Amino acid sequence: MADTELVSHDQLDAVIMRLQLGTDASELHGSLCGYLAGGGSLRGTSVLAALHLDAEVETPEAADVALLRQLARQSETELADPELGFEPLLPEDDRPLVERAEALVEWCRGFLGGFGLVGAPAHATLSDEAQEILRDLGTIAGSAFDFQNEEEDEDALIEVQEFVRVGAMLLHTECTAGSDPASGTLH
Repeated sequence: MADTELVSHDQLDAVIMRLQLGTDASELHGSLCGYLAGGGSLRGTSVLAALHLDAEVETPEAADVALLRQLARQSETELADPELGFEPLLPEDDRPLVERAEALVEWCRGFLGGFGLVGAPAHATLSDEAQEILRDLGTIAGSAFDFQNEEEDEDALIEVQEFVRVGAMLLHTECTAGSDPASGTLH
């Protein structure tokens, strides 16, 4: 995405609030990434339609639709990045640790939901490693954190976030092998 800036957590959160989607930015990004990682395609459909999200707003602003398209392109590009540049869309590092940890849990919940929406037969033949990653993401998605030592907790969150990041890319690689979901037009 050389010609545009990356969509930020705050920008996506603002769109979600305007559209009254009933989700948060991390969960929506997780859902989108899970859908794409599972082999889902956005060709011919919108992000909201693909993820089965209903906006309370009848007619979304063109800028909001454009931002969701940009997020989809950004997510597809990052998941397929041979330089491993993918990052879950989470609150900035200057946000409280509790907020960032909860956002990671929401991201994982969204990822699993989006991954499940695809329902591709290829999911039945996932490698043992991919199945283990899905189980671990499920464990993270069901987690409640108990914070005691800020420095140790920060390090632990970084480690979990790195696992999630790499796991999402591995699942994307495995589920999209032989296809090129990043080509074509997004709607």
